Amino acid sequence: MEMIRWIKDNTKGDKIIWIVIILLSLWGILAVYSSTGTLAYKNKGGNTEYYLIKHLGILAMGLFLMWMAHLIDFRYYTRPAQYLIYPAILLLAYTLFFGTSINQAQRWVTVPGIGISFQSSDFAKVALVMYIAHFLSKRQETIRNFKKTFLPVLIVIVAVCILIGIADLSTASVLFATSLLLLFIGRIPLKHLASLFFISSAVIAIVIVLILSTNFSGGRVGTWKSRIENYVNFVSGDKSVESYQNQQANIAIAHGGLFGLGPGKSEQRNFLPLAYADFIYAIIIEEYGLVGASTIVILYLILLWRTVRIVIKSPKAFGALLAIGLSLTLVIQAFMNMGVAVHILPNTGLSLPFISMGGTSLIFTSFAMGVILSVSRFNESRQLEVS
Repeated sequence: MEMIRWIKDNTKGDKIIWIVIILLSLWGILAVYSSTGTLAYKNKGGNTEYYLIKHLGILAMGLFLMWMAHLIDFRYYTRPAQYLIYPAILLLAYTLFFGTSINQAQRWVTVPGIGISFQSSDFAKVALVMYIAHFLSKRQETIRNFKKTFLPVLIVIVAVCILIGIADLSTASVLFATSLLLLFIGRIPLKHLASLFFISSAVIAIVIVLILSTNFSGGRVGTWKSRIENYVNFVSGDKSVESYQNQQANIAIAHGGLFGLGPGKSEQRNFLPLAYADFIYAIIIEEYGLVGASTIVILYLILLWRTVRIVIKSPKAFGALLAIGLSLTLVIQAFMNMGVAVHILPNTGLSLPFISMGGTSLIFTSFAMGVILSVSRFNESRQLEVS
């Protein structure tokens, strides 16, 4: 009882968001333990608890960081929001030239001396959203001015997304989409956003055509070409070129049915590559069926809905933009991951927040949720003062 009382007294902010995060985290623990069996036998001599313990450790660090971040008044994030974008850009540039390559993608930076690697894009995502939220909140009086507001923030967005997109096109796409939505919510004129949308769509179309027309089959360009061709052919009805990953994911989904095979009883975890990360949603469908898969979707939608409530109640533009921007980044990434697992979208390499096996992405995601809860905590304290 004392522990429960202490937790209640020291966890502020939206209680529903806390519950959703806990439920997603618990589901992630079960899914990671189930999906890492083959990986454990391959790399750790059959020690199936190794990856579970590792995930629990990272998850504990992330939840502690989230708790610490939510205790800080969100207004104190104003100063780092202005300046974090600069080291983020430098770090992205460093990653392009000197980063560590894993799975044929140079996205990681290895910390000298301790050997810990992290994706610079995870840091850049949070930094960019915080920067946009601060920039727009301070420029509301000139929000309709193209040169003073729209152009400066657009240059930063494009620079960050290009630096990320060279090695990680899917993350850059999520971040660019989030940035567009944040600009819209921040009251940037619709004519500016419409022009940007059409121009960016044309650029993306040209890039796709160039990728498909090239004979180059190596590196990231080769990976992009293969994924686009496989997806286009699949959509057109030619399933003979379906990738091995998608074939195994489809089998897992077919096994799931309505209620699934049961926790820990997945068969395709032994065949599906990255079953603990990119395709963990397929394993969840196999083990928990359509009911479990739908529950995951509902939890992310609840998370977005509760954040919208925070935004509506927030008296500060910075807090409102900060909360919705960080939430959209997480939710869009989640739906893209799930879309890949069920083959609605081409393969992206994005993890499922709070569910995929832990890494630095989980740490930065936890921090982002802590900031959202900080805004919620401020709203609650303000309402108490008013009443």
